[in-house]
Amino acid sequence: MLTLLLATLWIFSFLSAGHALLNKRDPRAAAGWIITCLAMPGIGALLYWLLGVNRIRTRSREIQEQGQGMHWLHADQSPSSKDIERFPSSSTCQGLINLSNAVTRRPLVYGNKITPLHNGEQTYPAMLSAIGMAKESIFFSSYIFTPDKIGQQFVDALIAAAERGIDVRVLIDAFGEMYSLKKVRRKFRNTKVQFAAFLPFTLLGSFYFNLRNHRKILVVDNRYGFTGGMNIRDRHMAMDKNNPQRVIDIHFHLEGPVCEQLRDAFMEDWHFTVGEEREPYQWKTPENAGTACCRGISAGPNEAHENLNWILIGALACAKSHVRIMTPYFIPSRAQLAAINTAALRGVRVEILLPEQSNLPFVAWATNALLFELLEQKTHIYFQPPPFVHSKLLLIDDEYALIGSANIDPRSLRLNFEFNVEVFDSQAVSELTAHFNRSREQAREISLEDMDKRSLSRRLRDSFCKLFTPYL
Repeated sequence: MLTLLLATLWIFSFLSAGHALLNKRDPRAAAGWIITCLAMPGIGALLYWLLGVNRIRTRSREIQEQGQGMHWLHADQSPSSKDIERFPSSSTCQGLINLSNAVTRRPLVYGNKITPLHNGEQTYPAMLSAIGMAKESIFFSSYIFTPDKIGQQFVDALIAAAERGIDVRVLIDAFGEMYSLKKVRRKFRNTKVQFAAFLPFTLLGSFYFNLRNHRKILVVDNRYGFTGGMNIRDRHMAMDKNNPQRVIDIHFHLEGPVCEQLRDAFMEDWHFTVGEEREPYQWKTPENAGTACCRGISAGPNEAHENLNWILIGALACAKSHVRIMTPYFIPSRAQLAAINTAALRGVRVEILLPEQSNLPFVAWATNALLFELLEQKTHIYFQPPPFVHSKLLLIDDEYALIGSANIDPRSLRLNFEFNVEVFDSQAVSELTAHFNRSREQAREISLEDMDKRSLSRRLRDSFCKLFTPYL
């Protein structure tokens, strides 16, 4: 009996190792799982099937397919010939358009207006105003929604809208909800607000604790949209100097056809979470509100491609004069490091703004261990003074902006469900470039000498943290 059990475990382990060998694209991941399967017969194979196999992609693809031809997107989502004539035609922009057309699922659409909103002081009143004016629907997704002073204002506004007969749906990440001891879901009990938690910690869902919905989306009446990097919590009120945890951030108010794409991204997440099939609904097409060409980009382990990673590398390759990166967490892959260095060596001025004070010290330490590789090739790196800066921007040649929830780290680009918007609009990009330049003027540029001056203990600490960069 024991012999039969051992033989079964070994067969199971060999079959699992073979599956990893055939299906894992990253050789390091494949080798790691093969060793795990064979070193711990049975247990290693079980861990592989629980943690190493992506079941999210299959279920999400089903949801995506349900929506095709069912008017969650407008029936004719292809850009018209008139709109195509308005698309930017420079070599930088055209290369990026071709790349995004190939690796994303949504079209580039003309007629949008992008309004940057700085910190909670500008963002929250604009969002609450849109919620208050809603006539048909409010779809709201956030990684963190804390029922503090600001959070309670959103709770009250959403409940009031639902009482008016508005279709109000709130989607919160189950892990992000744990940032607060008080759970916002309790505020919506016995109300008309529809609430759902993304990948809750059930017996099965707990195996997906490493896959989080990091998107921040608010869509009102399929007409007004908000997205960016800002959660719902008091610490985004940056003017409150009495709060030692205050955070500087940027969010965006979107108007125009791109709002359909925000809505579609929310609906995919909603139906995946609640387990419902998508039903037909004829949405009113948003009217043109400006001149920006935009595209919503959903990224995550459910997508066929690592599209944000490819777009980032492609943008660096297309840059002719300037690359401006602002991100709170910066742990680039080897391919991204090579792309940044290649751009700098071609004569492109590459500027990277990072926070001097991070809310995740071990991530900042891992970043420090990588910066010398960029400084050697004349990339300009700046540390922004406290408070912690959570803003995320990629600006290329004063022509292109990538905005949204994703950071430049393995978690955002491989594990998290993220939502970004690419923007082709000289006015919007010019405004964001001015914001970047103002932030750079207040920052401190670091040099290769600064990195070399680190003590041995700090260099050992930073290099040790770098070992865990695939998981940070």
